[in-house]
Amino acid sequence: MLDSAFDVTTSYDYDYQFTEPDHVDYDQFVQQCEKGDIRSFRQSFLPAIYAVITVLGFFGNGLVVITYIYFKRLRTMTDVYLLNLALADLLFLLTLPFWAVSVVKQWIFGLVMCKAVYVLYRVSFFSGMLLLMCISIDRYFSIVRAASAHRLRSRAVYCSKVVSVCVWLFSLLLSLPELLYTAEKQSNSGTLCKMNLDNSTIVFTAGTQLAVGFFIPLVVMLFCYCFIIKTLLLARNFEKNKAIKVIIAVVLVFLLFQLPYNSVMLIDTINDVNATVTNCDFSKRMNVAIDVSKSLAYARCCLNPFLYAFIGVKFRRDLLKLMKELGCMSGEKLMRSTHLRSAWSSKRGSIATDTDSTTTFSP
Repeated sequence: MLDSAFDVTTSYDYDYQFTEPDHVDYDQFVQQCEKGDIRSFRQSFLPAIYAVITVLGFFGNGLVVITYIYFKRLRTMTDVYLLNLALADLLFLLTLPFWAVSVVKQWIFGLVMCKAVYVLYRVSFFSGMLLLMCISIDRYFSIVRAASAHRLRSRAVYCSKVVSVCVWLFSLLLSLPELLYTAEKQSNSGTLCKMNLDNSTIVFTAGTQLAVGFFIPLVVMLFCYCFIIKTLLLARNFEKNKAIKVIIAVVLVFLLFQLPYNSVMLIDTINDVNATVTNCDFSKRMNVAIDVSKSLAYARCCLNPFLYAFIGVKFRRDLLKLMKELGCMSGEKLMRSTHLRSAWSSKRGSIATDTDSTTTFSP
C-alpha cells in the first residue's frame, strides 16, 4: 500500500526494557530488522523516477488539456472523458513531488497537507481508472452498438459530463478513509505521513483499491474490447488492423503497468493483516517490490495521452494548429504535414473521411 512505501520501520522494531538475567537465550527474542539499505535505495530511486514521471506526465497531459480547452472541441463523449482523464493524471502528478521530498528528508509539510496530498492521490487514482473504464464503454457503444449510439448522439456529450461528475464524486467518497485516518507519525527516521489503520480498515482500503482501481476496470475493458475486436474483424475497413493493434496495446499497457503493483499490494495487505512476515530479508524484498511496481504503475499516466488522445486524427490536427499558434511550428511545416495527410487520405478512399471525423475506428 502507499503508506507502507514511505515507512521503513517495521513491526519487528521493539524496545525491550528488562533486567538481563545470567543466562539468556537470545534466539528467543525478535531481532530488529535494519533497513538502512532500503532507505538508501528509496532516497536515490524514488525521487529520480518521480521526477521523470512528473515532467513527462505534465508535458503530455498538459498538451491534452490545453488543446481541448483552446479549441473547445468537446464534441463527443470520448472528448469529455479524455479531458477529465488528463486532469486526473495532472492532479495525480501534483502529489509526486511531496512524496519525493518525504523520501529524501521526512514529511515537512504539516498535517493539513498530509491529508490533502493523500486525498488528492486517492481521488485522482480512482477517477483515472474509472474514466478509462468509461472510455472503453463509450467505444463499445460507438462501434458495436453504432445504431443506438447514433440515435442518442445529441445527448451524448451532456451524459458524458454527468457521468464525469459522478466519477469525481464517487472517487471523493472512496477517499474518505484517507481524510479520516491519515496523520503525521514520528519514527526513527523522522516525521512520516501515513494512515493509521486497524485490520478491518486495511482490508477495506486495499479491497476498494484492488476492486475499483483494477479488477472492475479490467473486466469491463476486456469485455468491451473483445466485442469491439469481433466487430472490427467483420467490418470491411482499411483501418481495422490498426484499430485492433491499438486496442491490444491499450489492454497490454494496462496489464503490464498495473498488474505487478496490484499483485504485490495484495500480498502485502495479507501479510499486514495476518502479521505473518517474520523474516527480515523477505520484508526488504517486499519493500523493494512495492517501490518498483508502484513506480511502474505511476508511469502509466505518461502513456495515457499517447494511447488515448494523440492517436486521434482530429486531435493531432488541432495539436499541430496549436503548436503553430504558439510559435513551435512554422506555417510551412504545418501545411506540409496537412498536405501529406490529405494526400494519404485521398488514396485510401471515401471511407477515410469518416474516420477523420469520427472516433468509430480510432480506439
